[in-house]
Amino acid sequence: MTTRSLPAMTDAVTFSPRRIGAMVLRYWYLLRGSWPRLLELAYWPTMQMILWGYISQFMAQNSTWLAQGAGVLVAAVLLWDVLFRGQLGVSVSFLEEMWSRNLGHLFVSPLRPGEWVASLMVMSLIRTLLGVVPAALLAIPFFGYSVFGLGLPLGLFFANLIVLGWALGLFIVALILRYGMGAEGLAWILVFMLAPVSAVYYPIAVLPVWLQWIALALPSAHVFEGLRALVFQGEVLWGHMAWAALLNVVWMAACVAAFFWSFRGARVRGALLQTGE
Repeated sequence: MTTRSLPAMTDAVTFSPRRIGAMVLRYWYLLRGSWPRLLELAYWPTMQMILWGYISQFMAQNSTWLAQGAGVLVAAVLLWDVLFRGQLGVSVSFLEEMWSRNLGHLFVSPLRPGEWVASLMVMSLIRTLLGVVPAALLAIPFFGYSVFGLGLPLGLFFANLIVLGWALGLFIVALILRYGMGAEGLAWILVFMLAPVSAVYYPIAVLPVWLQWIALALPSAHVFEGLRALVFQGEVLWGHMAWAALLNVVWMAACVAAFFWSFRGARVRGALLQTGE
């Protein structure tokens, strides 16, 4: 082994922020170069905010309970979109590599799977902010409600939901690597399968007892319980925030493990070069 090869080997085995930045830049150029993609990021959060905003206004005029917490539906919609966009940001960036048959090319470079995952998460954060922030700003002139008025807890809600979105996104990537592009549709439906037990628009208590236990195992349910308590009682339920953070650690660890297991299997099978139905 020559000393000339040592820098290259060292570069290949260390975790490189430069390679992560290169991948983020690649995904950013793809996003920036397509105005329909940019439009889509802001379109759905804005449409949901407007739809639920008017529903909220109507119900506030006819419901004492909702009148006490004007904007709770708008806040819930925006935060739910953080979870959805966080998951979609990871899975769609991966799918773009699959659609362009570029995945194999990435991993003949020194890029490591962990660095790629980090770049997917960074890009997911960028996509989420581009989608949700314009909708949140438009809610102010449309409905006189600012989700930013939630203060510091808003940052905790956001962090917990986007981390759960990343975990779900990695799980979807793991399924596609394992079962092929036939599992692609999960990128758009998996998160909505969790919506009924995430208690987005209603308390966990309205669910059947057996479903309540499932809800309490989801970080998202704790976040939305905390949101309602903050809006209606002006109280931060730190217990729910702690449970959300703890469960996120468990979910993320499990989904990262599933991703690396599927990635290793795909590498052995040669599926990184060709993944079909």
